[in-house]
Amino acid sequence: MKRIKVKQVITYLVGMFLCKVSFAGCYPFIPAYFAAVYLQENNRVAFTFFVYLGMLLFLPLTQTAKYAMAVLCTLTVIRLAEWVDKSCKAWVAAAAAGIATGMLSAFGGVLNWTNQISPITGLFEGLFIFGLSMIANHFFCLFFLEKEKGENRKNKELQKEEQLKNYADSFLNLSKVFSGINKESRDLFAEEDGKMREEVVAKICISCNQCALCWERESSPMQQHLSALLAAIRQWGMPKQEQEQNMKEFCPYTDEIIKEAVRVFEKIKLNAAWYQRLKENREVIAEQLDAMAYIMEDCATPPRDISKENTRLLSKIKFQAREHGIIVYDAVLYEKKDGHKQLVVEASVKKDGCIPVKELIKVISAAAGQSVRVHKDEKALIGKEKMRLVFEEDTRYYVMHGMARLVKEGASVSGDNFSFQDLEKGEFVMSLSDGMGSGTRACKESEMVIELMEKFLEAGFSKETAIRMMNSAMVLRGEDDLFSTIDISAIDLYDGNCTFYKIGASATFIKREDSVECLISENLPVGVYHKVEIDKTKRTLCDGDFIIMVSDGVLEYLHVPNPEETMKGLIADLKTSHPGNMAKQILERVMLYTAGRVQDDMTVMVAAIWEKE
Repeated sequence: MKRIKVKQVITYLVGMFLCKVSFAGCYPFIPAYFAAVYLQENNRVAFTFFVYLGMLLFLPLTQTAKYAMAVLCTLTVIRLAEWVDKSCKAWVAAAAAGIATGMLSAFGGVLNWTNQISPITGLFEGLFIFGLSMIANHFFCLFFLEKEKGENRKNKELQKEEQLKNYADSFLNLSKVFSGINKESRDLFAEEDGKMREEVVAKICISCNQCALCWERESSPMQQHLSALLAAIRQWGMPKQEQEQNMKEFCPYTDEIIKEAVRVFEKIKLNAAWYQRLKENREVIAEQLDAMAYIMEDCATPPRDISKENTRLLSKIKFQAREHGIIVYDAVLYEKKDGHKQLVVEASVKKDGCIPVKELIKVISAAAGQSVRVHKDEKALIGKEKMRLVFEEDTRYYVMHGMARLVKEGASVSGDNFSFQDLEKGEFVMSLSDGMGSGTRACKESEMVIELMEKFLEAGFSKETAIRMMNSAMVLRGEDDLFSTIDISAIDLYDGNCTFYKIGASATFIKREDSVECLISENLPVGVYHKVEIDKTKRTLCDGDFIIMVSDGVLEYLHVPNPEETMKGLIADLKTSHPGNMAKQILERVMLYTAGRVQDDMTVMVAAIWEKE
C-alpha cells in the first residue's frame, strides 16, 4: 500500500513538472500524460489538481487556457465513455486528447490565440499526442497494477516449503524404521524349538522316575528320538509311525509327549501367523508413510514462477483487460512440473455490474497466442469485489462418455461401481470396480474403492500411489472374503496418451475406426495381499478413438471359447459415434449370447476422445 502511494505522489509531481517541458513551442506531454494516467483510476481528483497547478505555475496564460481546455475535454470524454460502457478504451482517451489539442491549436492559429501555431502544426501535435498517450498507457498500466510481492511474502513461502519438507523427511524416516524392523527376519519355529523341548520335558518328563536316566546320561538315545519327533511335528503336524514306534521303545509316556508337543507346536504356529500379520501391517504402514511423504514433497515444490521472464505478456494482459472494463491488480505466471503454464490473477470490474469470465479468457488467449481455460469450480462472473482466478493452458482434446449397466437377476443393487473424473491437470480418468459377488455387500465394497480412488487422485496422488494406499486400507480391514477389482483408464487431454491400470480387472478395448485392440490383465484384485501388483499399459489415442471398459460379468457369460475375441468382433461392427449408445448396444448384443439372462452384474463404460477445433 505504501509503495502504491509513493507511485501516486511521483505521478502527481511528474504531471506538474511536465508543464515546464515544451517542444517546438507546444506542450504536447501535458494532454498525453494526463490521458494515460487518468485512465488508471488512481485518485483522479488529486492528479487533475496537480496537473492544473503545474499549468498555472509554469505555462503562459494563453497556453494555460489552451491545454486546460484540452485536459477538460479529455476528462469529459473518458467519463462519458465509462458511463456508457463501464470502461474507456485507451485509444478513445488518446484520440480525445489528440483531437482536442489539435483542434484548439488549429482554431487558435486561425484566431491568433497562440500567435505562432499554424493549423498544420496543430494536426501534427494531435497525432504526436495520440501516439505518445498510447505508449504511455501501456507503461502506466504495468506501473500501477503490478503488485509488489515483497521479501516478507517470499520468506513466508520459503518457510512453508521448508516446513513441508521437514514433515516429508520425518515421514520418510518413520517409514524406514518400519521397513527396518521387517528386515530383521525371525524364524519363530527355530527360536521356539528349544522352548518347545523344555516345555514338553518340564510337563511330562519331570514327574517320571526315569527322567535322570533319559536326560542326565549323555549316552541316552532319548534326546535324539525327541529331536526327530519334534522335527516331524514341525514339518507335517504329526510324527510318522516309525518315529513314534522308536520313541515308544524308550519312553512309556510317548503318547502324552506327542500330544503336548502338538499343542505347543500349534501355539507356536499361531504366534507365527500373528507375527507374519504384524510384518505385513508394518509394510502397509510404511507404504502409507511413503505416500504421505511423497505428497508433502510435491506440495513443498510448487510450480516455478516465470513472471519475470514474461513481463511483456503480463503487461499486455493487464492493458487489454482494462480495455474490456476489467482491472487486473496482480498477475503471476507459473510453469508446472508437466511443463504447462498456469496464470493466477486478481481482478475486478471498474464499475457496478458484472462481466463474464469468458471475456477475460478471450483477452488472455489473444495476448498469449494460445487457447486458455478457466480452472474448474471458478466463478463465471467478475464483480466489483476483487476476486482470484486461475487459468490453465487449454487441452488439445476433449472427451465424451457414456455407460450402460444391468443388475444381476434377484439382486437389488449392482456390485459394480464406476466414476468419470476430470482432474485439474488436464486428465480424464475412468474408474471401474467390481466387488466380489453381488448385492449390497459387494456394492459397498466397490463403492468404497471408487470413493477412495477419487479422493486420492483429487488430492494429487499418482495413480500407483493411490492404488497402493487404497489396497493397504483394505488389507488393514482384515476381511478376507471381500476383494474388489480396479480398472483405470487415465487420458492426458494435452497429448492424447492414455495409461491403463489393471488389478484383477476384466479386459479393456480400444476402438479405432474398424479395428479393435484388447488389453488383458491376470493379476489379483486389491485387498488380497499387502503388496499389490499393478499391470500398467500405455497407448497413444487419436481423434475419434473409443475406450471401452467392461466388468467381469460382461465377458464371463458369453459362453464362447474366447470371449475377448468375440467382444472385439461385437465392438468392431458398431457404427455409432455416441458413447452412450455404443455402451447400450454392446450390452444388447451381449444379452443375445446369454439368452436374455443376467447371471452377474454387467457394466459397460465408453469414452470417445475428440480433437478441439
